[in-house]
Amino acid sequence: MSGGDAPAPLVEARHLTRILPLKVPVTLVEDVNLAFGAGEFAAITGPSGSGKSSLLYLLGLLDAPTSGQVLLEGRDTGGLDEDDLAELRLRKLGFVFQFHFLLPEFTVLANVMLPMRKLGVLPDRRMRARATEILGDVGLGGMLKKRPDQLSGGERQRVAVARALANDPRLILADEPTGNLDTKNARIVFDLLARLARERGTTVIAVTHEPGLAKLTDRQIRIVDGKVQGQSIFRPN
Repeated sequence: MSGGDAPAPLVEARHLTRILPLKVPVTLVEDVNLAFGAGEFAAITGPSGSGKSSLLYLLGLLDAPTSGQVLLEGRDTGGLDEDDLAELRLRKLGFVFQFHFLLPEFTVLANVMLPMRKLGVLPDRRMRARATEILGDVGLGGMLKKRPDQLSGGERQRVAVARALANDPRLILADEPTGNLDTKNARIVFDLLARLARERGTTVIAVTHEPGLAKLTDRQIRIVDGKVQGQSIFRPN
């Protein structure tokens, strides 16, 4: 490989198609070909029901394609069983959803430690130290002992981002992460995701219906009726 060759993409969709096998089949995603590089921040946009979230769930290995491939770090994930997929998601991927899904009975610190406990690699002391560091990075270092109901909506969503970072994933997938936030907090969360991409080299793919937020990313991919209808490059990756 020559020095001028582009690096391999972190995650790649090849002819990705998802069809619901109903009495009248419904195509959610149709023949999508996309590649995302390390440290790229990309937005998936489009009208309601266009297949944005369906595409994100396929890229995040939360759903299986009817045909086509999802490659992660060059590895075809199609032949993996459920246990292998679950471990791959835990080690390599982080997820942020519109609803934060924090456990209300746990503190902020304990919520962020949950993925680390599930992975079971670090001792408790290291898990606490890492969770504390991540929460400091997202501006919540003074709220470790609070519970979710003691936080604002924007703060809860930043805890959700911190939890997604717990196992140092290569890829974060965010499905309408600002859908329940006001304009100010939405911008804070999107700026945080952008900083993760640029400072940590984490690849971030976010579904959003907000054009202003999409323009904060490196690339916007527009999906209509399950197909890629166009792309806008804001910053070359």
